[in-house]
Amino acid sequence: MSILNVEHLSHGFGDRAIFNDVSFRLLKGEHIGLVGANGEGKSTFLNVVTGHLKPDEGKIEWAKKVRVGYLDQHTVLKQGMCIRDVLKSAFSYLFEMEERMNDICNALGNASEDEMAAMMEELGTIQDALTLHDFYTIDSKVEEVARALGLLDLGLERDVTDLSGGQRTKVLLAKLLLEKPDILLLDEPTNYLDEEHIAWLKRYLIDYENAFILISHDIPFLNEVINIIYHMENQELNRYVGDYEHFQEVYAVKKAQLEAAYKRQQQEISELKDFVARNKARVSTRNMAMSRQKKLDKMDVIELAKERPKPEFHFRVGRTPGKLIFETKDLVIGYDSPLSKPLNLSMERGQKIALTGANGIGKTTLLKSILGLIPALFGNCTLGENLQIGYFEQEIKEQNTRTCIEEIWDEFPSYSQYEVRSALAKCGLTTKHIESQVRVLSGGEQAKVRLCKLINRETNILLLDEPTNHLDVDAKEELKRALLEYKGSILLICHEPEFYKDVVQEVWDCTKWTTKIF
Repeated sequence: MSILNVEHLSHGFGDRAIFNDVSFRLLKGEHIGLVGANGEGKSTFLNVVTGHLKPDEGKIEWAKKVRVGYLDQHTVLKQGMCIRDVLKSAFSYLFEMEERMNDICNALGNASEDEMAAMMEELGTIQDALTLHDFYTIDSKVEEVARALGLLDLGLERDVTDLSGGQRTKVLLAKLLLEKPDILLLDEPTNYLDEEHIAWLKRYLIDYENAFILISHDIPFLNEVINIIYHMENQELNRYVGDYEHFQEVYAVKKAQLEAAYKRQQQEISELKDFVARNKARVSTRNMAMSRQKKLDKMDVIELAKERPKPEFHFRVGRTPGKLIFETKDLVIGYDSPLSKPLNLSMERGQKIALTGANGIGKTTLLKSILGLIPALFGNCTLGENLQIGYFEQEIKEQNTRTCIEEIWDEFPSYSQYEVRSALAKCGLTTKHIESQVRVLSGGEQAKVRLCKLINRETNILLLDEPTNHLDVDAKEELKRALLEYKGSILLICHEPEFYKDVVQEVWDCTKWTTKIF
């Protein structure tokens, strides 16, 4: 049974086409991975099918009474709402029914006999529906799911705008779980999630009875949970049965076959054109030349997809720093209340260290305290001499209306326009991306712009806060290679062991010193 039918869909931003004449069908129970490089239009596709964006052309048809749950990578939660409010909003349709039931009860006193009979019938229907959907046990349901995801420890009365990116993602996931939709649409759900909750989400999706569409660049995670791949590339969407590894094998064969056919056809075209050019003027061979020209005119010419530029990251290493990078003495980090016990940590030149542990325990706060962006509650942090620090921030919240060119030029005013464009192109961005405003780019493209700033500055210590979030497979592999090559020191927050285990020499488990319990 088809849940969603998409026919001849086209969409773009300005003169930049995202996808063209795309058709798609989602069947009940299918577990789909929607894959493709950064900027190919995966998030845009979900926004179009859910009605958040209007397509330029095409038809979108959902099956009747299908309930859709959408976890968007850019979802904004309203200030003033607490975690409990967000979780209870999963049952908003039941609260509306309760409100209608109360309105009926208030109106019964002034109703005629006929009106009263109709009202009582509607009242009975509503009460049956509320009982059927366990309306009177909502509070216990909310607490049960909140406990499973570690949200009780945050406090259900906490304002959602005070939460970290990972904590917000957990709240939204909990809401979707409570909604139990017929189809889940998940846009990079593992971003900002710690290993424990990625494992929980993996188990949940493996056992999920209904359909889902999942966008993720976390390949081990994808391979565990999906059985269909839809690949978005060069404005097209193609279907492959099986996991991501099987898709890669089939895609490689398909690409090789197309390239071979293209070469054969180009050879044939060259020979036909040569024959026509040599024989069209001679009376004896003119008819043969015209025949070959007709064949040329009718030929369905094979076009190879334009290769996307692959990123090249090369971090510039600055001067040699002193032996000590930083040292903390009884450092207590936090905002209003402590997030850590007194910390006595030190890092020396050449060390490469990963910080691990659940979201919200203070990993990002530690980085910002070392940099002096957040004042320590107690104790202090001493930085070493001759440090040239490169800092990659986890998330940038403001809407950036500047173009990519303006963004890099502001950072490197001495660069010529050629140097700015060349620097961005090396990070895997095309001309159209480079000339676009930063805010209209995908999460992965925005991350590449920020990496562009970092790799073009001389550094001897990199502080990287979840740098792999949003990056596609090629960019992630290239970043890993560049970090392995980097001669400076690295302090890295990352939730992907397969990324950081080869890059760092040691791992600091932040759960050992946090005051938070998860």
